[in-house]
Formats: sequence, structure tokens, C-alpha cells
Amino acid sequence: MTSSHPWPQTDIGTLSLADLRPHRAATITGLSEAKGAHAEPSMLQRLAELGFMAGETISVLRRGPGGREPIAVQVGDTVFALRRHEASCIQVKVPA
Repeated sequence: MTSSHPWPQTDIGTLSLADLRPHRAATITGLSEAKGAHAEPSMLQRLAELGFMAGETISVLRRGPGGREPIAVQVGDTVFALRRHEASCIQVKVPA
């Protein structure tokens, strides 16, 4: 049976938050410019100010229609709605 989900089925290791499957806890390893996209330094700073910091636990709660935007994520007790390009700048590590 093949999956119709837009995110990878193998998400062990380091990947971007945009590729993390819903309901899977991960640890933020850092913020970086997304591959193939230009991230404004101010956007990376804003994400950091909101609490997207290395060492924080994060999970994807749900995605918008068709598995797209917005992406609802939880960091600590706070829920955020991110656009895909914002989520792709957040690097996470999934425990084995």
C-alpha cells in the first residue's frame, strides 16, 4: 500500500520541520536558510524570538487542506501556524 501523504515516510535523523510527519515529536537543532529558497535574516530572527530554538521539542499537529499550508506546530505549550517556507527553515532531529 502506498501512502498519499506529502511528507517522507522515513523521517529518522535530521530534516526540516516541513518534512516532519504529524504527531511525531522532534528536537529543534537550529534554523537555517531553506534549500532552494531565500530566507530573510529577519524571518530567522523572528522564528528564534518566538521560541524556535535549538534543544526545544516540537511536533506537527496538523496540516492544512491536502497536507499543505498552514502547518500547525506545537513548541512547549504554544501552538503556531507556519507557512511551508518558514517550516523548511527549522531543522529538527527525530529520535531513533
